[in-house]
Amino acid sequence: MNALALTVLTTTDDEAKARALAAGAVEARLAACAQIAGPVASVYRWQGNTETAQEWQVLLKTTADGYEALESWLLEAHDYDTPEIIATPVVRGSAAYLAWIEGETGGTA
Repeated sequence: MNALALTVLTTTDDEAKARALAAGAVEARLAACAQIAGPVASVYRWQGNTETAQEWQVLLKTTADGYEALESWLLEAHDYDTPEIIATPVVRGSAAYLAWIEGETGGTA
Protein backbone atom coordinates (compact mmCIF):
# COMPACT_ATOMS: atom_id res chain seq x y z
CA MET A 1 0.00 0.00 0.00
CA ASN A 2 1.21 3.50 -0.80
CA ALA A 3 2.25 5.95 1.90
CA LEU A 4 -0.15 8.80 2.55
CA ALA A 5 0.51 11.53 -0.01
CA LEU A 6 0.39 15.22 0.88
CA THR A 7 0.26 18.45 -1.04
CA VAL A 8 2.26 21.17 0.71
CA LEU A 9 1.59 24.81 -0.10
CA THR A 10 3.98 27.70 0.37
CA THR A 11 4.10 31.21 -1.09
CA THR A 12 6.80 33.72 -1.89
CA ASP A 13 6.96 37.26 -3.25
CA ASP A 14 8.96 36.61 -6.41
CA GLU A 15 8.66 34.16 -9.31
CA ALA A 16 12.40 33.40 -9.29
CA LYS A 17 12.22 32.57 -5.58
CA ALA A 18 9.24 30.28 -6.26
CA ARG A 19 11.21 28.50 -8.98
CA ALA A 20 14.20 28.12 -6.65
CA LEU A 21 12.06 26.67 -3.86
CA ALA A 22 10.38 24.27 -6.30
CA ALA A 23 13.61 23.11 -7.92
CA GLY A 24 15.47 22.82 -4.62
CA ALA A 25 12.81 20.63 -3.01
CA VAL A 26 12.57 18.37 -6.07
CA GLU A 27 16.36 18.11 -6.48
CA ALA A 28 16.69 17.18 -2.78
CA ARG A 29 13.96 14.52 -3.30
CA LEU A 30 11.83 16.15 -0.62
CA ALA A 31 9.07 16.58 -3.19
CA ALA A 32 8.32 14.54 -6.29
CA CYS A 33 6.85 17.51 -8.11
CA ALA A 34 6.22 21.20 -7.56
CA GLN A 35 3.80 23.45 -9.38
CA ILE A 36 4.06 27.23 -9.42
CA ALA A 37 1.00 29.44 -9.81
CA GLY A 38 0.86 33.19 -9.82
CA PRO A 39 0.87 35.88 -9.37
CA VAL A 40 -1.94 35.75 -6.83
CA ALA A 41 -3.17 38.58 -4.62
CA SER A 42 -2.70 37.82 -0.92
CA VAL A 43 -4.48 39.82 1.78
CA TYR A 44 -3.33 39.11 5.34
CA ARG A 45 -2.65 40.60 8.76
CA TRP A 46 1.01 41.08 9.66
CA GLN A 47 2.37 42.91 12.69
CA GLY A 48 -0.99 44.54 13.40
CA ASN A 49 -1.65 45.77 9.87
CA THR A 50 -3.72 44.50 6.97
CA GLU A 51 -1.37 43.95 4.05
CA THR A 52 -1.89 43.17 0.37
CA ALA A 53 0.89 41.61 -1.66
CA GLN A 54 1.52 39.86 -4.95
CA GLU A 55 2.78 36.32 -4.36
CA TRP A 56 3.52 33.06 -6.18
CA GLN A 57 2.20 29.79 -4.81
CA VAL A 58 4.33 26.66 -4.82
CA LEU A 59 2.42 23.39 -4.44
CA LEU A 60 4.71 20.49 -3.57
CA LYS A 61 3.81 16.77 -3.71
CA THR A 62 5.35 14.58 -1.00
CA THR A 63 4.48 11.85 1.52
CA ALA A 64 3.46 12.13 5.15
CA ASP A 65 6.72 10.41 6.10
CA GLY A 66 8.69 13.07 4.21
CA TYR A 67 6.79 16.08 5.55
CA GLU A 68 9.08 16.95 8.47
CA ALA A 69 12.18 17.02 6.25
CA LEU A 70 10.39 19.14 3.64
CA GLU A 71 9.14 21.59 6.27
CA SER A 72 12.62 21.91 7.81
CA TRP A 73 14.12 22.51 4.37
CA LEU A 74 11.48 25.12 3.49
CA LEU A 75 12.08 26.98 6.77
CA GLU A 76 15.81 27.14 5.97
CA ALA A 77 15.44 28.01 2.29
CA HIS A 78 12.60 30.53 2.62
CA ASP A 79 13.30 34.23 3.20
CA TYR A 80 9.98 35.01 4.97
CA ASP A 81 10.03 35.32 8.77
CA THR A 82 6.94 33.11 8.98
CA PRO A 83 6.42 31.35 5.66
CA GLU A 84 3.12 29.76 4.82
CA ILE A 85 3.62 26.00 4.98
CA ILE A 86 0.33 24.10 4.89
CA ALA A 87 0.00 20.36 4.29
CA THR A 88 -3.19 18.79 2.98
CA PRO A 89 -3.67 15.03 2.77
CA VAL A 90 -4.47 13.51 -0.58
CA VAL A 91 -7.56 11.45 0.14
CA ARG A 92 -7.71 9.73 -3.22
CA GLY A 93 -5.63 9.61 -6.35
CA SER A 94 -4.33 7.45 -9.14
CA ALA A 95 -2.45 4.51 -7.62
CA ALA A 96 0.32 4.89 -10.19
CA TYR A 97 0.74 8.62 -9.48
CA LEU A 98 0.76 8.10 -5.71
CA ALA A 99 3.35 5.34 -6.10
CA TRP A 100 5.43 7.70 -8.25
CA ILE A 101 5.36 10.37 -5.48
CA GLU A 102 6.49 7.79 -2.95
CA GLY A 103 9.27 6.52 -5.22
CA GLU A 104 10.56 9.99 -6.12
CA THR A 105 10.75 11.07 -2.50
CA GLY A 106 12.80 8.08 -1.40
CA GLY A 107 9.92 5.78 -0.51
CA THR A 108 9.80 2.09 -1.27
CA ALA A 109 7.13 2.03 -3.98
